[in-house]
Amino acid sequence: MAASELRAVALGGGHGLHATLTALRRVTSQVTAVVTVADDGGSSGRLRRELGLLPPGDLRQAFAAFAAEDGGTLWAEVFQHRFGGDGALAGHAVGNLLLAGLFEVLGDPVAALDEASRLMGISGRVLPMSPEPLEIQGEVSGLDAENPEALRRIRGQVAVATTPGQVHRISLHPTGQADRPPRGCPEAIEAVLGADVVFLGPGSWFTSVLPHLLVPDLHDALLRTDATKVVILNLIPQPGETAGFSPEKHLDVLFEHAPELRVDAVVADRDSVPSPARLREAAGKLGARALLGAVADPVVTGRHDPDALASCMRDALGLTGGGAEGMEGQRWR
Repeated sequence: MAASELRAVALGGGHGLHATLTALRRVTSQVTAVVTVADDGGSSGRLRRELGLLPPGDLRQAFAAFAAEDGGTLWAEVFQHRFGGDGALAGHAVGNLLLAGLFEVLGDPVAALDEASRLMGISGRVLPMSPEPLEIQGEVSGLDAENPEALRRIRGQVAVATTPGQVHRISLHPTGQADRPPRGCPEAIEAVLGADVVFLGPGSWFTSVLPHLLVPDLHDALLRTDATKVVILNLIPQPGETAGFSPEKHLDVLFEHAPELRVDAVVADRDSVPSPARLREAAGKLGARALLGAVADPVVTGRHDPDALASCMRDALGLTGGGAEGMEGQRWR
């Protein structure tokens, strides 16, 4: 199969998913983004609370990535533009307001997102991981001065992302319905089952990456799909969520949340991995091999270089030779 014919699905949210999509569009034009819908901060949180809609911020980031790659740089800039001042619109992103309007007018989030794609003239598809807003809860240690090992439960994406404690585990449920598991978006599940390759990460590990594994329908699709599954690791730990995490710790946490999941490759920046041997061991628990390449942007700290990441994606899929260490002459299929 030619690279341009590959059906690719990228799971994540925020800047991490933006990085994956930007690189992935250099590999294939058939890309679907499956986006987290648990954001409760900033403009997204305000629209979610005031209108009861899906938080649009992470969805907006995916549209901006597609628009920039499809030549719609003005659309990308406008979608990301935030209003200034101190009035009611202050802090809102234009893309968030447009998506919120489409959600209300069409009444169907998938139809609204598909219409946004048509309006912007982009070829990629953006889907929510669930058709309903979700809430993240985290079990965190280090918040009790008298008993640092005690686990406390905190609620909300912002709280989990910014906690001064150590996040151990998260759970996910619809807003206000802690006793019910979240529903998966049927179109997202169909996309995963029909994909040739599925990418997970990089991004905020507990609030953008792992939540996809906690939607039962989506988790089941990831287990059943015949697609090649690739995990892309972050370049640096994130303050709050993963402070002090090694690259292999990220994989250990993923395994703890989805012990049945098996993946084919783990992509990491070789300069961000202190112990390649430990990373390969952790990848092995997921059935994967670790591919170490120079994928970091040489200028902007903490950002992936799109061209280098695209090259490693091709290596993981066996579309090119060389370019990554740890392949041992093998091709990924």
